[in-house]
Amino acid sequence: MSTTSARSHGHLGRRPAALAAALTVSAISTAFVLAGCAGGSDAGTASSGTGTPTAGGTLTWGVETEPTTLNPQLNGQDKTKLLLRNSYEQLLARQDDGTYVPWLASGYKVSDDELTYTFTIRDGVTFWDGSTLDAAAVVTNIKQVLNPKYNPYGSSGPLSHLKSATATDARTVTLVLKEKYAPFLDYVGSLALISPKSYAKADVQAGGPDVAGTGPFVLSKYVKGQELDFTKNAHYDWAPATAKHQGAAYLDALTYRFLPESSVRLGALQSGQVDVVEGVPGTQAAQFQKDSRFTYQTALNTGTPYSLYFNTLESPTSDVRVRQAFRDAVDLDAVLKSVYAGQRTRAWSAVSPADPTFYDKSLEGTYGNDKDAANTLLDEAGWTGRDSEGYRTKDGKRLTITDYQSKPYVRDQRDTLLQAVQAQVKQNAGIDFDVQVVDSGVSDQHRAKNDYGTYDNSNTNPDGVDIEYHWLPAAKGGFINLSNATDPQLTTWLTAAQQTTDTAKRAEAYDALQQYVITDKAYSFPLYEPEDEIAASSTVHGVGFRTYYQLPESAYDVWLSK
Repeated sequence: MSTTSARSHGHLGRRPAALAAALTVSAISTAFVLAGCAGGSDAGTASSGTGTPTAGGTLTWGVETEPTTLNPQLNGQDKTKLLLRNSYEQLLARQDDGTYVPWLASGYKVSDDELTYTFTIRDGVTFWDGSTLDAAAVVTNIKQVLNPKYNPYGSSGPLSHLKSATATDARTVTLVLKEKYAPFLDYVGSLALISPKSYAKADVQAGGPDVAGTGPFVLSKYVKGQELDFTKNAHYDWAPATAKHQGAAYLDALTYRFLPESSVRLGALQSGQVDVVEGVPGTQAAQFQKDSRFTYQTALNTGTPYSLYFNTLESPTSDVRVRQAFRDAVDLDAVLKSVYAGQRTRAWSAVSPADPTFYDKSLEGTYGNDKDAANTLLDEAGWTGRDSEGYRTKDGKRLTITDYQSKPYVRDQRDTLLQAVQAQVKQNAGIDFDVQVVDSGVSDQHRAKNDYGTYDNSNTNPDGVDIEYHWLPAAKGGFINLSNATDPQLTTWLTAAQQTTDTAKRAEAYDALQQYVITDKAYSFPLYEPEDEIAASSTVHGVGFRTYYQLPESAYDVWLSK
């Protein structure tokens, strides 16, 4: 068997010193490592093959999801970060232990009062369009992300804590906060940077070749519905310390083909039409795990599990008893085994177990799969009637909970998963779970009107940024507060976690929040932990996952056997 695995299981334990160390120690110069076998840039958790890397060749990668925008600052699809990271980079790279190392910033420091962040910008970095990355360029990026005409969410997100952004000299950026904000370094350190000239382009929000980055590959062509092409950036020489080599990429060119149908995608790999694929259904993993012609890798993502968020503003999901009953009516272990053949990890919390700091393991096994409890709750809530199809009713109205799955975000058999949940809640509790796969515009309309019962979602931003996105009120930065929860207690916990870099204290606040939103209030129902799978020809080396975030990495360290 020629397989490798970065699969994570269970609780990884807290690392109370990691963030504090990252915030109080200035990152000095980059320590570069030259390695014989390759992992992903900012990765190294899994790689295929060994040997001496050789330059040249073109890689073709079959991917499940096409970007809705190629602008890395506006794209919210986790699955497409794999593509965009080839061209767009950030100030810092993050290691598995949660600490940071230099990338486009050669160093950084945080003041004793934790209000001033100073970055030294790396010398010699250029964008594709020939412009230089300097302090002024970084400040321009930050101010543009704050501009509501460019980014409607920027001014109410993590950057809302920013008081000023100044290029104090050609290579120094000084960022001053209004108040302490612990997740700030993760957000600003991972902000993808683009050439200031790109903001003047008419198609800047759609992104593409006119939006220049600094990455090891230049985005050269986009054919909608078909592929995204990159060519080597021959001048590239500023990879982070977490990369496996320095200098230009090994590959001459790179093509990502959009193959949303898993049978087509996997067939293309087996027939040699593509060299690598991501997004392997659990029922089809074994064929790659047991075949020496391929390598197969998986890794759990950080961030928020794939979950159903109950809309608390509209009946029937405004009733906590209905939310709890829905959750208890599902034998989730059986569902996941059926849909994914045992190849996915059940979720229990609002945080992934891959998160090295904030996952609350105590939630495991504390709820669900109790149809007697589900039916008792629905009786108490007044849903005591039954219609001709066996669904519960109250005052002549059927107990219907609707989910509008947005088609561009449906991946990893999630439509099949919700159909299995649909069958369970009908059989075990008489709930009509109406799942509709719709265009993103239709889904957005229902969300804007709060006209839905559940909203399905996962997200991979780690740390407090992701937790805040889901549980702060929308007006305070809760961009994906899909349950519409406005409970003041949530804001109290989140504010406490924002204002301290003591990881143990932050974890205490986040643990209380997780217990509250999952078990006490059932604002969301976690289903499974998102993971990424990579199957590749054995002639492909260096594919792998980013450290800490565990998303598939760019092709910077990838090379091909002759």
